[in-house]
Amino acid sequence: MADKQFVKEIADINENFTQWYTDVVLKTQLVDYGPVKGTMVIRPYGYAIWENIQRELDARLKATGHSNAYFPMLIPISLLNKEAEHVEGFAPEVAVVNVAGGEQLAEPLVVRPTSETIICSLYSKWINSYRDLPLKLNQWANVVRWEKTTRPFLRTSEFLWQEGHTAHATREESVKETLDMLQLYSDFARDVLAMPTFTGRKSEKEKFAGAEETYGMEAMMLDGKSLQAGTTHHFGQKFSRAYDIQFLDKDSTHKYVWQSSWGVTTRLIGALIMAHGDQRGLVLPPKVAPVQAVVIPVAAHKEGVLQQAELISEQLRAAGLRVQLDVRDQSPGWKFNEWEMKGVPLRVEIGPRDIENGVATCSRRDTCDKFTLPLNGIAQQAVRLMDEIQSNMYAKSLAFRDSHVQLAHNMDELGAVLDNKCFAKVVWDKDPACEALFKEKFQATVRVMLDEPPFQDVCTCCGNKSDDLVVALVARAY
Repeated sequence: MADKQFVKEIADINENFTQWYTDVVLKTQLVDYGPVKGTMVIRPYGYAIWENIQRELDARLKATGHSNAYFPMLIPISLLNKEAEHVEGFAPEVAVVNVAGGEQLAEPLVVRPTSETIICSLYSKWINSYRDLPLKLNQWANVVRWEKTTRPFLRTSEFLWQEGHTAHATREESVKETLDMLQLYSDFARDVLAMPTFTGRKSEKEKFAGAEETYGMEAMMLDGKSLQAGTTHHFGQKFSRAYDIQFLDKDSTHKYVWQSSWGVTTRLIGALIMAHGDQRGLVLPPKVAPVQAVVIPVAAHKEGVLQQAELISEQLRAAGLRVQLDVRDQSPGWKFNEWEMKGVPLRVEIGPRDIENGVATCSRRDTCDKFTLPLNGIAQQAVRLMDEIQSNMYAKSLAFRDSHVQLAHNMDELGAVLDNKCFAKVVWDKDPACEALFKEKFQATVRVMLDEPPFQDVCTCCGNKSDDLVVALVARAY
C-alpha cells in the first residue's frame, strides 16, 4: 500500500483528474511555474524524460533520411506576412519584438511560433536543381505561442518540439512523406511511449494554417478525453509559391517544390502522465523513464547491506539500465513511496534477510506486484522485466482505449457516449455545420477522420445521406 501521507498530497484521480494532473507534475518535480505567466521550468526529472524521447525519436528520424539543422528564433515580420492564410492563423498567438539594444527596430521581429517562414526563405536559396531534392531537414527547438489558458506540458506559452520540413520534386513524394511520418509517430507512440493512438486526416476547420491537408495522432487519456499527440502536414505548393522555392527539373523547366511538415512537442510528457498514471502518481514506460530501477538498502547500517546494494546497482548499470542507488537519510518506506510517485518501473530492496536468502525484494510499478529475484543473475532478470513492463503497459493502455470507444448513430447516442467518458465514432458528411454542432452541443470536436467504411448510410448529426460519408472520431479534448 502506498503511504497515505504521499497519496494525500495528490488529488483523487477519479474525482478531480485536472487537479490530480497538476499535483503530479509538481510533486514529482517534473516542472515548476516560470516567472512569466504561461511558461514552465522543466526540472531535471522532467527534462530527462524529454531527453529520452528526443534520443529515441531522433534515431528514427535519421534512419529515415532526415538531418538536423537549426534556424533562428527571431523572424522578420515581413517573412511571416508572405503567406496570408498562415499569418492569419497565427496572428493571435504571435509575440513581437519592437525594441532591441535600446533602439526601436526598423522592422519588428516575430518570436518563432513555428518555422515555415524562415525555413522557406532559406530553401528558396538552397534549392536550385532537381539534384537538391528531396531536402529533408528537422530541427529541435523552442517556440513561443501566447496562449490564454495554460497547463504544464499540455499548453504553455513556450514549449519544446521537433519540427521537420521537407521539399520534394513531386506531389506524390510529398504526400508519401506526410503519411510516412504519421506512421513513424504512431509506431513511436506504441513502441516507446506504450501508448496506442488513432491516426487520420483532420477536418478543414482543424487543419494547420497554410496546409492543404493535416493529419493527426490522437491518444486517449484516462479521463476519456483526447490529446493531439502529433501532427503531419502536406503543404502542397502554397509555401513554395509564396517564398519562390523553384528548381530546374530534368526536363529543363522551372517548377515549384512540394512540401511537408511534421512535429511533436513536450506535450508528449503530458500524454504519458495522463495515459498511464494512477492514484500513486506517475507510471513511466521503461524506454523513457529517467530511472529504470531504483535500489534501496533496508537497514543500511547493518553489515554488508550497503555493499550489496552498491554491487546490485553496478550490475544493473553494466546491463545497460538507468539506475539510482538511494542512500539518502530517509526511511525506506518514505523512499518507496517517493519513487512510486515518480513512476520508476522497478524497485529493488535489499536488507539483511534478503542477503541471507540470496535474493532481492522487488516491486513493479505497472502492476504494484511484489516478488523476489535471485541475486545471482539479477541484472539479466531486470532487463527482461523492462521489456515485460513496457509490453504490459501498452497492452493495458490499448485495452482501456478499446473499451472506451463506441459507435454513435445519432446525436442522442453521441451525447451519451461522450458523457460516459468515451470516444465516439460517428458517420459524418463533412458538413462544417455538423462539426460546429458537435462543439456547440457537446463541447466536442472532430479529432480525425478514420480510414474505415461507414457503419450506416446517413450522417450521425443531420441524418442526411451523402456519397461522401466518412467515419470520424469525435471526442472532448485537451
